[in-house]
Amino acid sequence: MTNVLIIAGFALVILALAYAIRTIRAIHPKLAKVLAAQNELRVQQLSMAKEAGNHYRQSEAFAQLVKILDLKAPIPATRGWAGSPDLLLTLVSLVRKYKPKTIVELGSGVSTLVLAKSVGRGGKVISIDNSEEYAGYTREMLADHGIRNVQIIVAPLKKYPGGSEWYDLSKLKTIKRVDLLLVDGPPATSDPAARFPALAEFSSKLSARAVVVLDDSIRESEAKLADAFAKAMPKHKLTKLPHEKITSVIEPK
Repeated sequence: MTNVLIIAGFALVILALAYAIRTIRAIHPKLAKVLAAQNELRVQQLSMAKEAGNHYRQSEAFAQLVKILDLKAPIPATRGWAGSPDLLLTLVSLVRKYKPKTIVELGSGVSTLVLAKSVGRGGKVISIDNSEEYAGYTREMLADHGIRNVQIIVAPLKKYPGGSEWYDLSKLKTIKRVDLLLVDGPPATSDPAARFPALAEFSSKLSARAVVVLDDSIRESEAKLADAFAKAMPKHKLTKLPHEKITSVIEPK
């Protein structure tokens, strides 16, 4: 009788385990879906929080920019194709720190205004653009702000040794010495190496304490170009700032 009870007990335990296993197997896919949905929601929340933080930082930088430069007329939209406020504010800081006499920027736009306002009458900005149309927009903006210390050079893109297209070199012959170089052109959407000629064409024109700034270093090609500039300037240091599009700054040690 005792053996029968023991066997019956074992049977009940086995049945209970089997039922539990079956229940767990039935629940598992549903539970996995719930956990996956929760994880996806968490990722989305973190992404939204990061994006909101970036928007706030750009707003902070823009507010400082307007106050520091005492802008009295409208300016084009920043971010996107244009320079982001964090980059523009860094340009102001670098100009104030190093007081360059000659600034060259590749690609005109709101950065032209920021550089010209920052350097004041003590310096000159040479802005190179491949588009007559966009150069025209920049001229109008500068006129609205009463800026007179900018020379805009329209240099159409031409074939450059190595396969890329770069600015017409014949238009750049008058540039001899550069104290601050901003590399934000030509457009590199279809050709990742489009901005690499800047190193070959300007490295010999940089003054001893020149500063080089590269926008869009979030892209691998611009990051590599920044590294190449730093290697060619051994008395300088490279810093990649955690900006919206990552800004590379090569400045004296």
